[in-house]
Amino acid sequence: MAEKEGGIVSKGHEEGMKTAVSLLQEFELPAGLLPLCDVIEVGYVKETGYMWIEQEKKVEHEFKMISKKVSYDSKISGFVSKKKIKKLKGVKAKELMLWAPVNEITVDDLPTGKIHFRSLAGVSKTFPVEAFEAAL
Repeated sequence: MAEKEGGIVSKGHEEGMKTAVSLLQEFELPAGLLPLCDVIEVGYVKETGYMWIEQEKKVEHEFKMISKKVSYDSKISGFVSKKKIKKLKGVKAKELMLWAPVNEITVDDLPTGKIHFRSLAGVSKTFPVEAFEAAL
């Protein structure tokens, strides 16, 4: 794929997780935003901000602090920049009985401590950033 050209690629779960977490930290995004499982590959193209993640299978995760279920497909991609992921693919949040695709994630500057999720349909949800910090 052309968008992956020149990318830094980490293979395997352990290396992939390190890369994913370091990307989140580098761009000031909460470390628990991507609860991945059985990672195959994580890649990042510095010039464009394009990142991709491949994992064995789809993962569903509940962020307990906000009682929100999120689904992560086996392939996730998007463009990452400071406090933002745009054109996100492969992530859906459960709203009532429907799974809504999440297209963009933005983190506010302090002191608000809020994180915003937007879908292609224009639906936006805001939560405290702490809800997405990594559980140690």
